[in-house]
Amino acid sequence: MKLIQFHLPNLGKRVGIVTRDEEVIDVTSEESPGVLEVLELADREQISLGVILADIQEKVATPAPMQLRSLPESGNEPTEPEGLTLNKLDVAPDENVPHLLSPIDSPEVWGCGVTYKRSADMRDDDSEQDIYSRVYFADRPEIFFKATPSRCVGPNGFIGIRSDSTLTATEPELAYVLGNNGEIIGYTLCNDVSAWDIERDNPLYLPQSKVFYGCCALGPMFVTPSEVDDPYNLEMRCTVLRDGDAIYQGEVNTSQINWKFEELTEFLMRDNPIPFGTVVSTGTGIIVPNDLPLAPEDTVEIAIDGFGTLSNPVKQL
Repeated sequence: MKLIQFHLPNLGKRVGIVTRDEEVIDVTSEESPGVLEVLELADREQISLGVILADIQEKVATPAPMQLRSLPESGNEPTEPEGLTLNKLDVAPDENVPHLLSPIDSPEVWGCGVTYKRSADMRDDDSEQDIYSRVYFADRPEIFFKATPSRCVGPNGFIGIRSDSTLTATEPELAYVLGNNGEIIGYTLCNDVSAWDIERDNPLYLPQSKVFYGCCALGPMFVTPSEVDDPYNLEMRCTVLRDGDAIYQGEVNTSQINWKFEELTEFLMRDNPIPFGTVVSTGTGIIVPNDLPLAPEDTVEIAIDGFGTLSNPVKQL
């Protein structure tokens, strides 16, 4: 199952199921106004997500497929759904236009670093130290706090360049979502935007490199584990566009990751209370060259087949 959150004018945040044809079925209810609340309800009632959503559909009696009726001249009446698709929602955020939101309002986002060998090699070359290779081969992974909801953006939202950074880069990553007991309840795409120059100046500056407004983009969909045959065999692609031209393209297969997700979770949760719905981003194996830092008005696109494309414009903070 694939879920999204999206905005409808005069109705606000909605929850949608994405069908195989990428049509969107609205399953919003007062009890479960967001994907996080739907997941919490399924966990609390110990009922499968499919049963919960089928029950919500029956209660709200929302027709599918969805479309939008034109707003009256007053613009005050709610929009009625009819014929809406994922593609139609994949537009720049605007309160007057239907658009995608972050797929889950995760209470916390944590990141993992140096999980791919190429990342370790590149970071050692830049820092003139071997600390990253040591972490790559160590028994303990690099795990860091990344973001709260106010620092995250969804599809087509602006990712940020810190005002004190001259080398901010995209880090395309597969991310997973945790349940109450550390089990993986879903996946999404993550852009772990990072001020590399700050971290390379001194590794103790890592929090400033990683945590700032627009430092984390999530989306476009929340994908349940049943939709993913093998999370360690996914082809991830990244494109950086400038003035409409691709200035960088890279790809990596998640088979190159050095840690099992359960291992990362075990270290994350040691003596550390992790709330339901926490997102864990698993590190990047796509390293943009140093001479191509993000610039204002660039666009970053991250994609995995079956996960959709996460696209975000870049803004100077």
